[in-house]
Amino acid sequence: MRSALTNIVHAIVSKKGRWITIGVWIIAIIAFQLLLPPSGDYTDDTIEPLSEDQPSMQAASIMEEYFPNNDGLPGLITWYRESGLEEEDLAAIQELSQSMTDNEVEAQEMAIPYQDIPLPALQEMISEDGTTFIQTILFKSNATAEDTKAGLTEIEERATEILSDNPFGAALDSDELVTRATGPAGISVDATELFADADVTLLIGTVLLVLVILLLIYRSPILPFIPLLAVGAAYAVATPILGWLAKEGIISYDSQGIAIMTVLLFGAGTDYCLFLIARFRLFLYEEKSKLKAIRLALSDMAGVIGISGLTVVAALMSLLISQYATITNFAVPFGVSIFIMMISSLTLVPALLSVIGRTAFFPFVPRTEDMEEKRAKQKNKKVKKHKQLTFWHRVGEFAAFKPIRTVIITMVLLIGSSLFITQIDFSYDTLSSFPEDTPSREGFSIISESFGSGDLAPVQVVFDTAGEDVDLTEDLANLNGVAKVEEPEVSEVDENIVMYQLELDQNPYSNEAMDDLESIQAGVANIKDDYELSDVWVAGQTAEQIDQRSVIEKDQTNIIILVVVVVSILLLIYLRSITAMIYLVGTVLISFTSALGLGWAILHYGFDVPAISALIPIYAFVFIAALGEDYNILMISNIWEKKRGRPIKAAITEGVGQSGGVITSAGIILAGTFAVLVTLPIQVLVQFGLITAIGVLLDTFIVRPLLVPAITSLLGKWAFWPSKQMEEKSESLDTEK
Repeated sequence: MRSALTNIVHAIVSKKGRWITIGVWIIAIIAFQLLLPPSGDYTDDTIEPLSEDQPSMQAASIMEEYFPNNDGLPGLITWYRESGLEEEDLAAIQELSQSMTDNEVEAQEMAIPYQDIPLPALQEMISEDGTTFIQTILFKSNATAEDTKAGLTEIEERATEILSDNPFGAALDSDELVTRATGPAGISVDATELFADADVTLLIGTVLLVLVILLLIYRSPILPFIPLLAVGAAYAVATPILGWLAKEGIISYDSQGIAIMTVLLFGAGTDYCLFLIARFRLFLYEEKSKLKAIRLALSDMAGVIGISGLTVVAALMSLLISQYATITNFAVPFGVSIFIMMISSLTLVPALLSVIGRTAFFPFVPRTEDMEEKRAKQKNKKVKKHKQLTFWHRVGEFAAFKPIRTVIITMVLLIGSSLFITQIDFSYDTLSSFPEDTPSREGFSIISESFGSGDLAPVQVVFDTAGEDVDLTEDLANLNGVAKVEEPEVSEVDENIVMYQLELDQNPYSNEAMDDLESIQAGVANIKDDYELSDVWVAGQTAEQIDQRSVIEKDQTNIIILVVVVVSILLLIYLRSITAMIYLVGTVLISFTSALGLGWAILHYGFDVPAISALIPIYAFVFIAALGEDYNILMISNIWEKKRGRPIKAAITEGVGQSGGVITSAGIILAGTFAVLVTLPIQVLVQFGLITAIGVLLDTFIVRPLLVPAITSLLGKWAFWPSKQMEEKSESLDTEK
């Protein structure tokens, strides 16, 4: 195995091999870019996250089968005038309605013919305060967000032509007629718009951030471009592969997934590059030959980078067990991109370093003592001996020789932060994650203030009466949480199927509405039994959110357990120590809980965020656990390597001293890339970026340099149990001490 690795290393960084490696990457990039489709062409933001066997999806299927006129994506064109709607406004609405009846807009399924409603009756449909009118349009249920957007754009153009002014662009606080598109159709379009340029924005922002941080860390105008070239190459290869997989229908993904993938690739990819660069720089102080130095560096770090990459890939692929499509669709894009990045780190990076050599670190070029002496003689100067940084050695020494104090201090901080998780409220409301000036959110605010928020997404209750002649309007109206019940509608397909539309008291996207609807679902089940009806289904946005909550809660438990098991197995295989595996996984878990708690405290108490997305714990855990183990592996590998020639406490001091700098650099870059998400206008990405960045920083500055070394010091030789080789060496070295 060792000889095989040596042969591979020599092949990659030999005089000919390095050029072949670079050439293969160039050919691969050109071929994939020319022959395979871009990933951006196949993003799908209309993917239904729930499976067909969920109750709300079964109810939606019943609605589609028996009430085809109600099947579609509702769009609520909200008309508002602060001083009160006028007859001319209603006439314009009727003219627009006539236009859509005569000439349908893109993706239109059905538009209510308001032009056929007499003006007095139309005035009755205005809100009680006289300011708001809701014009309902159904778009085709299978229409893409682009199709729906095209339809709404046509409506805006026609309204502008009728009114000689664009009401969709009017400010809410003006005296003009204001129009906003909301409801599921408007929300869908706005969600797509918000994510449309997220991947490009993130790509530019992440590249600039990584470049600046690398320039500050290494103070070299050359070195920063090596990781960026490697990550860029991986990105150029991975994205066409994802595009091809999506085109063939093998995978699916949305704009949000591609945006986060960009951050992950540049953050984690730069980390792997820095692991190798730091070791290469160290060997350049000992070896005159740059080829020998890169061979030694690659031989030392190949295992660390390989197991780190595989750990991240395995953790990400664990998302495939999710029953929620939004989560499942992250697995393959993330896993493929990290796997390709790992290959780039092990092939392209060493090849580039073997070509550039010491010049990569210009102007602070690392040289051997002989080279420095020769250079000094030529310039008639004294030799400046290379001095290693001592800060991280002092940190390592503190953790190694005062382990109890270190463990107590760090655990108090981490456990204290973790306590905030008991106060977290979770949200399943897509709309609340939008900026306040988003059209669909402004439209929702208008409806909520004028009519009541229940109008935005009503609930459909469908009974199979089995031939019973019953009117259930009063029974439904008496259920807690129901604000209004519309007249029942009998299916034209089967007269036994009757649908009642309910308006909820609460915002239909809120947790309160979900709790109310769960009670309503129990109530309609009792009504079915009391009247001996055949069956009942509950459909609508709130019903879907209830199923989402149930599925996500189950996914969270299953995914966390699976990731812990997978990471534990990989650590056990690599370290061959049960003890080390247990406490390393334990430190990652405490990093996650403290990051989640601290992130919630900052968002809730600092920025008045009432709730965070229910998906955040799953996303944050997978990334913090997987990426945190990267630093664990590097730190422990350094400690174990140093232990072969010194007592355990000295090995910890030296191991932390040697790896502390590179872990700090990598952690700052990784946290910075996730922090870029905070600049986006989508709250779910802001929350995810902040919490994950906090987790990375806790790993970088507290867990890895302090807690892990302190636990290792406390355990002594038992930190390596049951590895006999490690135990025997530890005993002999401790005896020497």
